[in-house]
Amino acid sequence: MMKLRITLVCVMVLLVATAAPGEVPVAKSTAGDRTGVDVTVYNSNLGLVKETRRVDIPAGEGELRFMDVASRINPVTVHIHSLNSPELFAVLEQNYEYDLMNEKKLLDKYVGKAIKIIDWNRYQDRKETVEAELLSNNQGQVYRIGGEIYLGHPGIKVLPELPENLIAKPTLTWLYQNGGTAPHVLEVSYLTGGISWKADYVLIVNEDDTATDISAWVTIDNKSGATYNDAVLQLVAGKVNRAERRPQARDALMKGMVMESAAQPQFKEKAFYEYHIYDLQRKTTIKDRQTKQISLFEATSVGIKKEFLVRGTSAHFTNRARGGKNRNPVAVYITFRNAKDNSLGMPLPEGIMRLYKRDAGGSQQFIGEDRIEHTPKNEEVSLKTGEAFDIVAERRQQDFKKLSTKLYETEWEITLKNRKEEDITVGVVEPLFGNWQVIETSHPYTKVDAFTVRFDVPVPKDETVTVTYRLRVGI
Repeated sequence: MMKLRITLVCVMVLLVATAAPGEVPVAKSTAGDRTGVDVTVYNSNLGLVKETRRVDIPAGEGELRFMDVASRINPVTVHIHSLNSPELFAVLEQNYEYDLMNEKKLLDKYVGKAIKIIDWNRYQDRKETVEAELLSNNQGQVYRIGGEIYLGHPGIKVLPELPENLIAKPTLTWLYQNGGTAPHVLEVSYLTGGISWKADYVLIVNEDDTATDISAWVTIDNKSGATYNDAVLQLVAGKVNRAERRPQARDALMKGMVMESAAQPQFKEKAFYEYHIYDLQRKTTIKDRQTKQISLFEATSVGIKKEFLVRGTSAHFTNRARGGKNRNPVAVYITFRNAKDNSLGMPLPEGIMRLYKRDAGGSQQFIGEDRIEHTPKNEEVSLKTGEAFDIVAERRQQDFKKLSTKLYETEWEITLKNRKEEDITVGVVEPLFGNWQVIETSHPYTKVDAFTVRFDVPVPKDETVTVTYRLRVGI
């Protein structure tokens, strides 16, 4: 027994004496340790990821490798703390490892070392393995084999082991101090690029252009470099200010379509700070390099108004026009109020509204699209769908006088031709400036604001109506 005790003591002394200086225990955590993940997606190619993991961490000082994070993570935004024992766990140092392994980096680590090369000898129909010393891996490999130098060599390169400090995925590493032995429930949050969302709207206009059904979809594009399984999803609508980043030598922040729909609204909207948040009322999986669409809401029988508008420019009134009549495009607009009494009344996120209508044969046709900004409730939405084919607007300057260096008087004639099969009304919108005065006019006008007048001109089918007016503009 005495000899056995002496032997054990000697072995323990030998182990202590041969331990690598500065060596610390290494713990690893992967996505398999997750107990939950929340993803908040902004309009501006930005996501906030918050996940919890149950991790066994050795006591004392050690290294924790936190793997399966987004490859476009912003490391300076990382925050970590223990939910169950915050007083026992502290982070002393943080590193973001993005030196990911590939063939070149692996071979770079073996320059000056021996590797194996396996090739197929097609003449003898068998594998051949050679021992080689890798001399260089700069724009091609250089080997020493059997005392000779080979500039490249066919076959599969076989390395004895993975070199240190190379990882397969982006990894956060922490030097920690742990005062206990029980597992920690860690909450880690960070901002990442490469993930964004937008709203897309489909409007089905009825036969007489008086109402539309609206289907709103959320489109999430995830190129952050990570998959978020069973995530709690929130979308933030609004313009979040971000500090401008200065250029750096290296930026460490470096499709399939999935559609999900439901009869009931899947998102619950609420105001937050100066933005609006849309909470998905169930969990969802957002895969890396995936575009996912989720139904936002549906509204039926939304009242709309179709308008034909001719818009002038303020330069018309201080310059002499050249030539005779000039053709002006007649724009077609669909407008509606985002109000509760109009089957809406909810914040509409920025996005593209695409309009469709059934033709005489019952086929649904695309009639135009326009982008809307973030639109609060009780505001008007105006969509330009295109330009009218069967309505012609021509503008001609009838008179031009420069009364002084800062005073002009002009007379205009605007001819409107309706080649459609129904009566219409065309709005003529004229932007003005300075001190202006309408002297004469053939049709009544409305003062829209301090520098805009509008003529709403009825034009019967297959007839021509001419609007004339004279005004004075002072700069």
